[in-house]
Amino acid sequence: MLLNCHSYYSFRFGTLPVEDLLQQAVLFGINAFALTDINTTSACMDFVRLAPTKGIKPVLGVDCRNGVQQQYIALARNNAGFLAINQHLTAHLHSGNSFEAQAPFFENVHVIYPFANVSHRPLQHNEFIGVGLQDLNRLKFSPLRHLTHKLVLLHTATFVNKKHYNAHRLLRAIANNTLLSKLDVQEQSSSSNNWMAAQQLIAATQEFPFLVLNAQRLLHDCSIHFEFGTDQAPKNRKTYTGSVQNDVMLIKRLVKDGMRYRYTTSTPTILTRIEKELAIIIEKGFLSYFLINWDITRYARSKGYFYIGRGSGANSIVAYLLRITDVDPIELDLYFERFINLYRQNPPDFDIDFSWTDRDDVTRYIFDRFPNAALLATYNTFQYRAVVRELGKVFGLPKHEIDRLSDGKFYMSDLDDLSRL
Repeated sequence: MLLNCHSYYSFRFGTLPVEDLLQQAVLFGINAFALTDINTTSACMDFVRLAPTKGIKPVLGVDCRNGVQQQYIALARNNAGFLAINQHLTAHLHSGNSFEAQAPFFENVHVIYPFANVSHRPLQHNEFIGVGLQDLNRLKFSPLRHLTHKLVLLHTATFVNKKHYNAHRLLRAIANNTLLSKLDVQEQSSSSNNWMAAQQLIAATQEFPFLVLNAQRLLHDCSIHFEFGTDQAPKNRKTYTGSVQNDVMLIKRLVKDGMRYRYTTSTPTILTRIEKELAIIIEKGFLSYFLINWDITRYARSKGYFYIGRGSGANSIVAYLLRITDVDPIELDLYFERFINLYRQNPPDFDIDFSWTDRDDVTRYIFDRFPNAALLATYNTFQYRAVVRELGKVFGLPKHEIDRLSDGKFYMSDLDDLSRL
């Protein structure tokens, strides 16, 4: 019945990893809940992968907010709805615009508006009004109380205890670049937004039992499925031209053209290396991967973009002949087996660097040319020195004390007198 739960992927807001969220659900007897991080779906794949191991049904969504102001909750009814939510987030983040008070119509998405901000317009069939525990007294005297089929319990679960709430306040002070003592109450969550057992929520809403029932109906209506595990067949594009035979013909022609471009004369060493690499590439099913990278770099050259192919991919003479890389592995005696071999389980990867001035256009080309492409993200986390520096500013420590603490060269007993550090 929890339709609005946050992990620490709600950046500088949430404090709990996905594993801890699932553990709390188990402890509180909750067998299904929605993960709705603020303006991101970053934790969703881990959630879907781990939830079944705890006997919990995962429901995916997003908490759409302008700053800390909640506009609406979007819950994916199915995979198509999850795609629509991500497309909506992408369009919003790229435009830099604020979320509108009213969500666009989603065919496969349930939308929940917070009780405090709901308008009195007619609701569409996929729209609902979320009632928090703090709204129950107001609901008694509101005309909205008659819309029993549209009212759902919307209890926000962000914290487990006081410790997590305090950590949240520190994160909010860091996000606002302000002293903790000056943190605006409007910039932080309520301390009541903590995990509660199912029976607690039922008892708190006993005057309006339909709130829990409607929330449970929404959770029951949502179903997400992704395949995980090493036994799953890869979903990568298997051919470049549409058939393996045509891929083989194309790469052999490109290798032949590359020979004329790269070498003045061919030698038995070069020809033997090419034959060996092509045999392994074909056997491992990586023809399309080489040809896709050739396509991308060919586009870059056609636009006059500079690029560098590096990493273990530079060990391949086929990549050198296709002009994916510019390092001659014969001259430098580089081993192809470091890049691809018959016993390696993980697929290979090319590292290709583009200038920041050209990168967006190359990315656009990749998505236009290969619709099943995806971006991988890297998340920066606070390490020791960064934590000390950020918290030092939040607590108003002078710079010289922050510098000393961030070095980590002190005993805990010295902290009572920083002047001794």
